[in-house]
Amino acid sequence: MSSASDRPNILDALCPSRDVFVDLADKWVLLMLVCLREGGAQRYSELHRSLGGISRKMLSQTLRTLERDGLVLRSVDPRSTPPLVLYSLTELGGELAEEARALCAWTEKRTTVVHEARAAYDRRQHAGQDV
Repeated sequence: MSSASDRPNILDALCPSRDVFVDLADKWVLLMLVCLREGGAQRYSELHRSLGGISRKMLSQTLRTLERDGLVLRSVDPRSTPPLVLYSLTELGGELAEEARALCAWTEKRTTVVHEARAAYDRRQHAGQDV
């Protein structure tokens, strides 16, 4: 926390909120939260299919991080063979997934504008007009 205040300040490198933010700002975390929000509880293989492009290693790491942070619940039904393992959002995870969905909606809405800005920037760079 900042010495000037006892309130959390995510811009302060020493504030504990920064550590949480860094984990949550990962692209796979945000996409997984939205995936679980929209698809409900899912098995590992279902999540892997839903999250196009994620490696199995990254999927496992992300699930562990989210479970540790209290955002995802891993439940096992040992009565089935093999045991049925499902991943679902906790209440806290659902709250964050709502916020992540808003970011996704903005991204889907403004992608064209961002791509146009990128193209204009690249043209300036290529022309040697670094602004």
